[in-house]
Parts: sequence; C-alpha cells; structure tokens
Amino acid sequence: MATWQDYRAQTTALPQPVLTRIDTLAQLHSERVRRGVSQRELAARIGMSQPQLAKVERLDSVPSFKTLNRYAAGLGLKLKVIVTA
Repeated sequence: MATWQDYRAQTTALPQPVLTRIDTLAQLHSERVRRGVSQRELAARIGMSQPQLAKVERLDSVPSFKTLNRYAAGLGLKLKVIVTA
C-alpha cells in the first residue's frame, strides 16, 4: 500500500502550508493506527462523528490547524508550531 510519503516527493502543485498540514495529518493518522485507536473511538473523544473523521483522513478537504489540534488532543498529544525564517 502506498503511503503519503511515497507521493509527497512527487507533489509539486500544492503550496507548502497545505503540504505541512497533510504531513501533520499523516503523522497523526500513523500514531492513531500504531496505538490501536479506531476511527470511531477517536471521533467520540474529539466530538466528531466517525464519518467526519474518515473524511478528514481521506483528505476530502485539507484539515484546518484547529481540526489537527483536536485530532492530536484525542490521542493525548499536542501540536507544536515552529516558525522559521
């Protein structure tokens, strides 16, 4: 099965801020799976329906930082934003 990292190197049309959010979601999704947390369980933890969470994970739209933060919090994680020049 291909992963986001397999496609990322070939992706040139998306702006960097969008790629950053997709990278973050890919890491969070991997962590959810690694921990054995189902979509249904995580969705309940963050006040979202399972179908909504599935749409986020399928990238039906690029998730906002607010959504990514909710996702991370549901796994007991915190997002850290680093600004570089």
